[in-house]
Amino acid sequence: MTYATAADYTEFTGQNSPPADIDRRLSRASERIDELLTSAVYPVDDAGMPTRPADADALQRATCAQAAWTLAVGDEFGVASAFKTVSIGSVRLERGGSADSAPARYAPDASSILQLAGLLPGYVIDGSPW
Repeated sequence: MTYATAADYTEFTGQNSPPADIDRRLSRASERIDELLTSAVYPVDDAGMPTRPADADALQRATCAQAAWTLAVGDEFGVASAFKTVSIGSVRLERGGSADSAPARYAPDASSILQLAGLLPGYVIDGSPW
């Protein structure tokens, strides 16, 4: 289930055209939004889509924000930021120490949109809280 379309993405970002793989990226972003909504309570139809227009709009904008963020940081799967150093020639990966915070998984704008819409019961702590 995807909460936004390519047209929604271009309108949200103000871009003339979306990336070629935008449908896949929006699908991945919708999965991240579903993770954030784990304990949210709002009315849905039989397909699991929100029935209140304000909720549908918030999910659409949050999905677009999540997709845009992953494109901006260049780390769609949240794995590259888990390493301090990455080399390709002769492959060298250096993982951060245990004191380092976990890599970010959620776009700050996406969680803000959902929070302001009243869909999140609390705050999203992305990464290490300490």
